[in-house]
Amino acid sequence: MGQSDTIRILDGNTFVVSEDTGDIEATPSEPTGMFSLDTRFLSRWVLTVNGERLNALSYDDLQYYEARFFLVPGLATHYIDAKLSIIRERAVGGSFRETLTFLNHDERPVDLDIRMEAGSDFADLFQIKDEILNKKGELYTEVESDRLRLGYRRGNFRRETVISTSGGARFDQRGFSYTVHLEPNEEWRTDIDVQTFALGPGGRDLRIGVQSHGPERLALQQDLEEWIAGAPTVNAECEHLGRTYQRSLVDLAALRFAPLTMPGQTVPAAGLPWFMTLFGRDSLLTCLQVLPFAPGLSKTTLRILAAVQGTRFDDFREEDPGRILHEIRYGETAAFEEQPHSPYYGSVDATPLFVILLDEYERWSGDAALVKELERETRAALTWIDEHADLVGNGYIWYERRNTDTGLENQCWKDSWDSISYSDGRLPGFPRATCEVQGYAYDAKIRAARLAREFWNDPAYADRLEREAADLKERFNRDFWVADGEFYALALDAEGRQADVLSSNIGHLLWSGIVDDSRAARIAEHLVSDRLFSGWGVRTLAEGEVRYNPIGYHNGTIWPFDNSFVAWGLRRYGFAEEAATVADGILAAASYFDGRLPEAFGGYPRDLTRFPVEYPTACSPQAWSTGAPMLLLRTMLGIEPHEGHLAVEPQLPVGMGRIEVLDIPGRWGRVDAFARGRIELPPH
Repeated sequence: MGQSDTIRILDGNTFVVSEDTGDIEATPSEPTGMFSLDTRFLSRWVLTVNGERLNALSYDDLQYYEARFFLVPGLATHYIDAKLSIIRERAVGGSFRETLTFLNHDERPVDLDIRMEAGSDFADLFQIKDEILNKKGELYTEVESDRLRLGYRRGNFRRETVISTSGGARFDQRGFSYTVHLEPNEEWRTDIDVQTFALGPGGRDLRIGVQSHGPERLALQQDLEEWIAGAPTVNAECEHLGRTYQRSLVDLAALRFAPLTMPGQTVPAAGLPWFMTLFGRDSLLTCLQVLPFAPGLSKTTLRILAAVQGTRFDDFREEDPGRILHEIRYGETAAFEEQPHSPYYGSVDATPLFVILLDEYERWSGDAALVKELERETRAALTWIDEHADLVGNGYIWYERRNTDTGLENQCWKDSWDSISYSDGRLPGFPRATCEVQGYAYDAKIRAARLAREFWNDPAYADRLEREAADLKERFNRDFWVADGEFYALALDAEGRQADVLSSNIGHLLWSGIVDDSRAARIAEHLVSDRLFSGWGVRTLAEGEVRYNPIGYHNGTIWPFDNSFVAWGLRRYGFAEEAATVADGILAAASYFDGRLPEAFGGYPRDLTRFPVEYPTACSPQAWSTGAPMLLLRTMLGIEPHEGHLAVEPQLPVGMGRIEVLDIPGRWGRVDAFARGRIELPPH
């Protein structure tokens, strides 16, 4: 493990990114430090002994919320005959706590000057991401006899880091020090506590009551044990499958985030380091993926998104009545409207996905009360689809940003600037209508019709929704079908011209159900063809397209979340072998990432690289990548709610061996599913 190793520990609202020594030396453009609510509360945290930096022998990231570093004095470039060893034990859980232990292995006593350099730039996460650290407020430092207070104020916006310690530290403007005498074989220990405060008007901490876990290590451990105990148990002959599931379950626990809008409730944050907050699309899709394993996340996510659903027209935030938010932030740039994420609504898929998740959650849970509770918000979401999203007037969902300064150009899940193109490589103008969003709209209307008929006592509304869905399906299969390629276009432009490239989005059309049965087989063939399927997974854009790049963010990489929905869609239309092929590739790739699937990885052919190539800036862990193995398990085992009970129809590859999923929660209580691999897959 070299000095470039990055250690990450997190607990929902707080995370720390450091070097493998435990030191933090942040630059304006690097997401290293201690973060909470989109603010960096520690940008410098450097331990020295007698003026000398330390070298890492090893480290343990014991749980997602704690790490231990084993250090000695001296440089890593020569042999070290250490007479002194240092252990840094670190945990996050509301606060940041670190225990330092020094052990003297010498035959003689030693005198040590132990120093911790501490500082904070209070950078907003957006400022770090954009590499523009332009602080308009005042940084301050207050030295007290028993603590060091680092702060930043700008009007009513205040953030503070308060450092205290045992062991008789001497505090100064740049940190704190200890003078320690150790006899032979003696050890010395001190505890350091770092508290963070997000202060609003009147000095009130905005986070009171919203911490997702207790601050103590035992409380965190108990919380994790309860989380794992509440989830189904997966036993698998395929070792990497079992390991991947367990890693995903723990990472999902780590990514639980407590929004300020609903104290005491948690939702899946999108991912570390850039997206530790509530998202519409990401949180909803993650909840869909993990329903058989962590259904409680869906209920809180739906309630929180409903609570901040759009109510007015606001071009800066791209808000409309009924629209579900894209992202909410709590940092300085959002507070002073230097960017619109307070919250920002620039997403066209979150709104239909909200309706889809509500229906799917009820199918699993039988929670009719929530369906009735959210009737008004669900109707508002459907009204948004019809009245505010159809920018062209032809019955499709379109997007074109109204905030031309800081809003997103592409407001679908492939939201990078060059992700939507014609086959000649040119980019279409705006507005744009991407194919998968029309599928989501179709699915939302079909599902909402069931809710209206069974729970809202409104059969006329249900009939209308079903007629609209049937009409949408007919028009879609006419307008988006690329006849000479026999696939669906990635998008339409405002004149109805097709963005006629072959992409992974066609797999989303299968899980939404909008594909005509007569065309489904051709779509399945495309998804596992050499152009789209690399052997590790389905590429975002097919090999041979002008903009194809195996390490292009949305133009040729492989996204595990994307593949999990592709596999689910294949299985929905009866293509069990193709679904198993996709699942097998992604789960095999997971074994090369120690069971933690990244946001994306390279789309190189499997016979070329023999291992999945990492994408350099991928988030890890990331919620919908964490959820991907769970949806793949559901898909391979054919686990589906059916008329109040759980149906199981396994179709999995021979290489998976036997799989047991025990205690699957739902309206049926808890049931078990068993399967053995029987599908012979072609060699990659």
